[in-house]
Amino acid sequence: MRTKRIAALTLALLLSLALAACGAGSGGGIWEGAKYTEDTELGEGAGTISFECTAEGRTVTFTIHTDAEFLRGALEENGLIAGDESEFGLYVKTVNGMTADYDADGLYWSLYVGGKYATSGVDTTPVTDGGSYAFVCEEA
Repeated sequence: MRTKRIAALTLALLLSLALAACGAGSGGGIWEGAKYTEDTELGEGAGTISFECTAEGRTVTFTIHTDAEFLRGALEENGLIAGDESEFGLYVKTVNGMTADYDADGLYWSLYVGGKYATSGVDTTPVTDGGSYAFVCEEA
């Protein structure tokens, strides 16, 4: 009986160590890869936009100065987005250094313009001086 108890405790300890080694419970989540974790002002240009990046209930707001005609240009020139090219334009997988990959984790980045779900992609969304834009990490 005592041998079984020692074996069970040893197994429980090994499982706990294995979970800790894998980072379980570390709480970092998607924000571990974030480039910016505080509100930031970026870029140079005549126009100014507000851009928010939201994931796991946290938001960072960027004030971006740009001369870009479309949102993709304004965000790429400041290193804020990356993804895969598709027949529909850029499929954004990474925002502010945080990757959401629908195929891998069921998460994706939704684009909002003026607080409303965008009807265009980042490639064709025009930059409007004073406009507000956001990418929100959402679950499928």
